Amino acid sequence: MSDHTDGASDPDGADDPADPLAGVDLDDHPVLLFDGVCNLCNGAVRFVVRFDDAGTFRFAPLQSDVGQALLDRYGRSLSGDALDSVVLVEDGVAYEKSDAVLRVARRLDGPWPLAYPLTLLPRRLRDAAYDVVAANRYRVFGRSDECQIPPPELRERFAERSLDGV
Repeated sequence: MSDHTDGASDPDGADDPADPLAGVDLDDHPVLLFDGVCNLCNGAVRFVVRFDDAGTFRFAPLQSDVGQALLDRYGRSLSGDALDSVVLVEDGVAYEKSDAVLRVARRLDGPWPLAYPLTLLPRRLRDAAYDVVAANRYRVFGRSDECQIPPPELRERFAERSLDGV
């Protein structure tokens, strides 16, 4: 038995299968939570996968059982503005909005880590720009009626184990 402080998973995957976080390895794989019906958000997930050659990130829709469990763990809920923000759970902390985006960018391949110094700008300004995009994302990029099912080659990158049988 491992000594996990986040309580998310047992390394051998022997956690309670009813626990949505069973098998989610937060120690080795940060989880990016996103709005599963947002076309922009789904495109952003595909972008991260494309530039994450190491396969570091895992993904879960905010609306999924995994997403809800992680939001609960970090004191967030699906009410209010929770769906207006991506959330990155990394190293025991839940980062939102521009902090989440820039922390993801710093771990990607290609030129994207060059964006990380933008964290030196005041969060208030970064998040204001983020909020403009978030407020208009459905109008500009559209939305799906339900969370999209990732193609088979991406399913292993999703923290939601219910996708295994799809």
